[in-house]
Amino acid sequence: MMKLRLTLLLLFSFTMVTFAQQRDTLYVWPGAVPGENVPKQDPVQTDNISGDVTRITDITNPALIVFEPEEALKNGAAVIVCPGGGYNILAIDKEGYEVAEWLNTLGYTAFVLQYRVPNKQQEALYDLQRSIRMVRSREAWEKVGVIGFSAGGSLAARAGTRFREDTYARIDEWDETSSRPDFAMLIYPAYLDKGDNRSLSPELSVDQDTPPMFIFGTADDTYGNSSLVMAGALRDHKVPVELHLLPEGGHGYGLRSGNIAAETWPSLAESWLNQWQE
Repeated sequence: MMKLRLTLLLLFSFTMVTFAQQRDTLYVWPGAVPGENVPKQDPVQTDNISGDVTRITDITNPALIVFEPEEALKNGAAVIVCPGGGYNILAIDKEGYEVAEWLNTLGYTAFVLQYRVPNKQQEALYDLQRSIRMVRSREAWEKVGVIGFSAGGSLAARAGTRFREDTYARIDEWDETSSRPDFAMLIYPAYLDKGDNRSLSPELSVDQDTPPMFIFGTADDTYGNSSLVMAGALRDHKVPVELHLLPEGGHGYGLRSGNIAAETWPSLAESWLNQWQE
């Protein structure tokens, strides 16, 4: 029985990787990758498939996997999806491809970002900022937003608060475009409370120009304080923020059924998104 289950999980993982390979892939850096000393290569899929999750790592050639909605549903906006994984791996299906498919049902073109891991937090910010500029430059999108999970939520928050910084040397005309996302959704974000006494991380410079944010977390999440301090900082600066904190649900649930938090946040996020499309 165990052997059969392992075979099925391996087949599932292979199917998800193949599925992604069949979609358009946009590589973030046309030449040398800023801050990267390892040659460009394909991501490595880890042996860990616990929880029916496909995990990838050793990313040296950051890429956007494109998910287009049906033509009749397109709303003229795009969202970049940042999976989590502790800045060590990316839970590429549960917090990436599956989220992109959900966004497609709402009419958004979704781009799943394979940002650099492991242990490359600063370089991951380069990748997301460049990706926002790429997406914004390629088509006349009405809005370009970001959504991130766990470490991906940290990354999305950093992009939403550090868009004035020239974090990498500009390489082409796309880099003349703003890297400020029009909106951000942080789902069980982590690492936002690294300041004194678990206050907001000093690197997050919230001000009146920070984009509106939707934040969702749970009280029993080890990283739950990140949601609270981020929402407080946004409120203090009169930035539109919607915060939801459920009593339980834990961490890392994506939008898969069987978890109350996973079954709750998508409808709340959809309602919030609708107001920014009006």
